[in-house]
Amino acid sequence: MVDPLLVDLSRLQFALTALYHFLFVPLTLGLSILIAMMETVYVMTRRPIWRDMTKFWGVLFGINFALGVATGITMEFQFGMNWAYYSHYVGDVFGAPLAIEGLMAFFLEATFVGLFFFGWDRLSARAHLVVTWLMALGTNFSALWILVANGWMQNPVGSAFNPDTMRMEVTDFAAVIFNPVAQAKFVHTVSAGYVCGAGFVLGVSAWYLLRGRHLELAKRSFVIAAAFGLASALSVVVLGDESGYALTDNQKMKLAAIEAMWQTEPAPAAFTAIGLPSLKDRETHFAIHVPWVMGLIGTRSFDKPIPGIEELVGKAEERIRTGLIAYDALERIKADRKDGVARAAFAEHQADLGYALLLKQFVADPRQASAAQIKDAAWSTVPGVPPLFFSFRLMVLCGFVMIGVCGLSLWHTAREREVPRWLFRMALLALPLPWLGAELGWFVAEFGRQPWIIEGVLPTFLATSELGAWNLMVTIAGFTLLYGALAVIEVKLMLAAIRKGPDIASLIDTAAPGPIAGAPQPAE
Repeated sequence: MVDPLLVDLSRLQFALTALYHFLFVPLTLGLSILIAMMETVYVMTRRPIWRDMTKFWGVLFGINFALGVATGITMEFQFGMNWAYYSHYVGDVFGAPLAIEGLMAFFLEATFVGLFFFGWDRLSARAHLVVTWLMALGTNFSALWILVANGWMQNPVGSAFNPDTMRMEVTDFAAVIFNPVAQAKFVHTVSAGYVCGAGFVLGVSAWYLLRGRHLELAKRSFVIAAAFGLASALSVVVLGDESGYALTDNQKMKLAAIEAMWQTEPAPAAFTAIGLPSLKDRETHFAIHVPWVMGLIGTRSFDKPIPGIEELVGKAEERIRTGLIAYDALERIKADRKDGVARAAFAEHQADLGYALLLKQFVADPRQASAAQIKDAAWSTVPGVPPLFFSFRLMVLCGFVMIGVCGLSLWHTAREREVPRWLFRMALLALPLPWLGAELGWFVAEFGRQPWIIEGVLPTFLATSELGAWNLMVTIAGFTLLYGALAVIEVKLMLAAIRKGPDIASLIDTAAPGPIAGAPQPAE
């Protein structure tokens, strides 16, 4: 039997390191594009201030990039150390996109990061601009391959279980790459990163404007961040809608849990704006519904219902019973590799093998499970409804607040009337919101997949290494201390760079734009 404490500690350690690493990833994605845009303006106009802007925000990008690389490497090693059976079971599939990410995207990114910082006086302006865009492209390529791997965990297409090797193997690599879940996650995640970058530039620029420092840099940065942030935030909403539509086909239980939809509703289903989901009562108290919205998001139609949790549990119970046929056939194949009848039975029912494996948390041999244990296993496919319900809504709230902040910032700066100082304060206070939304989104994606580490294929509790709980407790404590120290270093370096600002003498620009009304102006 599997030790629940070992599973919980393994999950906790990976969650801590993943969420911490994901603090740096969105800012890297967003700043890389903004820096490339600023340098493009410099090459087109030859105004020195745009070069200075590129260098200044590039320093902050470099600090963040270094911490992101350091924390990302740790996660790769955890697959082998903490999740050994997972690596053995699906390594042939999962390892391929990770290897491509390292060989292509990360090397591209790392190479051109060096050229970006050390090539200013060694490359022509156009050549350096190409380097900057390739650096930005590398960061996005890196996210692409990571999310191809993660998307396969959510929707394991292009692969099949081989009863001879007892492992998952690739059958169609193109299907793995063009997995609709992976592509939806990629564009949604990258857009969220762009919002983080824009929110960071917007907030720091607002701080400068409130203090009357580095105004020419701050004014331009504020405007470009507001425009880029508004476009990115709107795209997050649109692409998030596409992700919700993908859930309807591939992860129905996650969608039902996010909505706390216990029973199947008549089409088109309503969206639950707020409520209090209860696992004990299996209903959502004090729910406020918005008619039709969930049906339109989830099915793009007025006549297709979205199945509720109880209906999906019933289907899971059916799949567990079918999976037992596949499990029994697999055990017979182990005993006799030439058993053609067993191979035929396995081939017919192998799609449900993972559901039979859910019974291993209750009984060593799933074929000996009782009816009550089968029912309990079916209900174990329901992830934690209240955390998903509230996390999703808080994530959405963060997104819409950023749309408002960026939209107001762009609207006010585009007018010639006085801009109220509260706008700059609002932009500064909103600076953490994109990170909060991104972290909540990652939590919803991963926690909502439980109890699966590979959706419908391998339960999380079977994927861990055979480690002692003490080993995990020590490493969790070590990671917490190390990452806490790195966080302090990151914040201090960032704050020091922001306080110092760019070189004042380099910001002189005879073709400076008109002032942002309401912002302090430099002395004559």
